[in-house]
Amino acid sequence: MIDPQTMPTDVLLNGRYRPIRMIGRGGMATVYDARDEQLGRDVALKLFRTAAPGANELVQHQAELRVLAGLGHHGIVTLLDAGIDDTSPTEPHPYLVMELVTGGNLEHLLARATLTPRAIAEIGYDLAEALDYVHSRGVVHRDIKPSNVLIVEYGTAEVRAHARLTDFGIALDSAQALGYEETSTTGTAAYLSPEQVLRDLIGPASDVYSLGLVLLECFTRQLAFPGEPVASAMARLRSDPFIPEQLGENWRALIRAMTARDPAERPPIREVLLALRQAIVDESGRHRPAVQAPEDEAERMNAVRSYGMLDTPTDPVFDHVTNLAARLLSVPVALISFVDHDRIYFLSHHGLDFDQVDRDDGLCEIAMRQSEPWVVEDARTDPRTAANSWVTGEFGMRFYSSVALRAPGGYSLGTLSILDFVPRTMSETEVATLVDLATLVIDELELRLEASRLRSELHGSVPPPVPAVQRSTMPSLPEAV
Repeated sequence: MIDPQTMPTDVLLNGRYRPIRMIGRGGMATVYDARDEQLGRDVALKLFRTAAPGANELVQHQAELRVLAGLGHHGIVTLLDAGIDDTSPTEPHPYLVMELVTGGNLEHLLARATLTPRAIAEIGYDLAEALDYVHSRGVVHRDIKPSNVLIVEYGTAEVRAHARLTDFGIALDSAQALGYEETSTTGTAAYLSPEQVLRDLIGPASDVYSLGLVLLECFTRQLAFPGEPVASAMARLRSDPFIPEQLGENWRALIRAMTARDPAERPPIREVLLALRQAIVDESGRHRPAVQAPEDEAERMNAVRSYGMLDTPTDPVFDHVTNLAARLLSVPVALISFVDHDRIYFLSHHGLDFDQVDRDDGLCEIAMRQSEPWVVEDARTDPRTAANSWVTGEFGMRFYSSVALRAPGGYSLGTLSILDFVPRTMSETEVATLVDLATLVIDELELRLEASRLRSELHGSVPPPVPAVQRSTMPSLPEAV
């Protein structure tokens, strides 16, 4: 006889899945960290209680299986296998096998950490994106809560954690999604929508309400409607959740709209998704580096030309720097740029086969004005880069980071920049590495300038200008960076 809540590790379900340890328990099922012995991989095993034909447990298993089988989205935990273990014919156990997601859930995260507004916006965006897909497939989740939100850690500082939705055990499929509740109220009391409490019409707006409560809890780390299940459920019929002033008007307006008691007054999930995308942009903007005051362009250009580096042959010293930047920071493109009066000239261009672009179309014009390193984690969501043709066009740039190259007199020469074609983050160590490499570039430029001056003094003449060479410009691609 198998007891899902005390299953020994020597059990092998259907000769394939071995439970290792319990990681979750609900009223009808227990979830295990398990091993797929056939494929040699770790999985999550959701084992339902013993179910006779037609029993509620079997009905729930079949309903969840039907819903999950029709879904495929990066914001949803993937179903891998399903079946009924009949090791004991008189006690069949339905089970689901899903991908094992590492990193814990949002409930655990809120218990130990305070989230930044940006992190909350990112979590909300991930969930709204998943729900937008789910709702488009005619499915209503009906149990949005922190414990059903898994936080996926990718084990690298370059990629932020992502939120993924799980547990579709009480979801309604397209045949039921706009029907009335026929039996008991389903869902978790603290996160129920008013229509769920009333056993009224259930649709996508119900998930919007529950997501609004989850976002609010991310800020406050407290339940909006605490107390015993019945008292908690009924409280939302009498009042709206309290939203602290500290959240700011944009967040307050969004959560207020999402938690309107009338489902018809709530925004569709697509509008929530767009609002959360804007929130990410807004919250990122609060931490943008200060911009340096405007410079006298004629004096700046004198500083640029004083180094004699425009239109020079390929230089192995600067190529070493961009090669190092690409290798140390794991990016495909690294550039050392000088901003001329009408163009951006690349002293070195690792990963590109052209060495100059028009100044008006370039990000270097913006980047060299920053007083601190500039990191754009997703160029599609930053208002200063979202419309740039390197982001919107064939080039497909998604990540951009740069450090201004500034002469000792303070004049902006250009930048040391790195680019990638996927969104990513940078750790403090990686930013420091980019700053150090930029310092090497300035040191090398200063050494060459000083050597030139010394030669002039020794020979009593001005050194001859470096001969210009034919340059290759970027062909038919966005002229930026």
